[in-house]
Amino acid sequence: MRLVGLCESGTHAVCAAALGPYASSERELAEGLLGVLAEGTLCLADRGIYSFERFEKASNTGAQLLWRVSSKLGLPRERTLEDGSYLTHVCKDNHGRARRHARQARVIEYRLDDPALTQDDQRYRLLTTILDPEQAPASELAALYPERWEIESMLDELKTHQRGPRAVLRSKHPDGVYQEAYGYLCTHYAIRRLMHDAALKADLDPDRLSFTRSVRAARRSTRNGAGLSPPRPRRRT
Repeated sequence: MRLVGLCESGTHAVCAAALGPYASSERELAEGLLGVLAEGTLCLADRGIYSFERFEKASNTGAQLLWRVSSKLGLPRERTLEDGSYLTHVCKDNHGRARRHARQARVIEYRLDDPALTQDDQRYRLLTTILDPEQAPASELAALYPERWEIESMLDELKTHQRGPRAVLRSKHPDGVYQEAYGYLCTHYAIRRLMHDAALKADLDPDRLSFTRSVRAARRSTRNGAGLSPPRPRRRT
C-alpha cells in the first residue's frame, strides 16, 4: 500500500490522506489531496510533486504554495527582486516560454553548505505563489521550507511507534487493509489532538511533547479504564 498525506507541520496532525496500491504513484495520489487546501494556508511540497497542472489546481484553491522544483525546469528570470528572488511565469507549454494559460510565480534559489550532500541535493529551487518579497522575504521562505520534513517524522510516529515494529496490517484483502490503515490514521489524529490540547494548557509548543510517551500513556489509560455498561431500557408503568 502507498500513502500520501497532508500534514500540519506544527502539530503533525494528518488533515487528509490518499491511499492506493503500492503500484500507484505519489503524484497520482496527491491529485486527490489538492482540493483539501484552502485560503489562509501555506502548502509545502517536495520536488517530486510538481507539475503545471497540479500547481495550477492547488493555486486555484486560494492556498499559498511553496514547492520545491527541479533545477532542470525552465523558469525564465523576468524581473529580479530586491531579496534576490525573481518573478517568472509557469505554463503547460514549455514551462513559461509560451504565455498561453501562464501563471505568474516567484522563484527562490539557494545552496546548502553541507559536504554530506551531493551537489544536486545542495541546490534548492523553490516556486511560490507569494509574489511580494516584503510579505515573505526569500530568506524567511528558505528557512521555512525544511518544515516540510515534519511529515517524515509523522510517518515514523505512525509506522514505528504507534503500530509497533513487529505489527503488520492483518487483513488479507485490499478493502480490509485500507480500513485498518484509516483506523491507524484516526488513532494518530486522536493522540495528536490530546497532545495539542495538553500543550496549549501547559503553554508549550506541541513539538516539545514526546509522541512515544503520549502513546504509552494512552495505552495505559485504555487498559485501566473501566468499561461502560450498555444503557438499560426504561421501565414503563
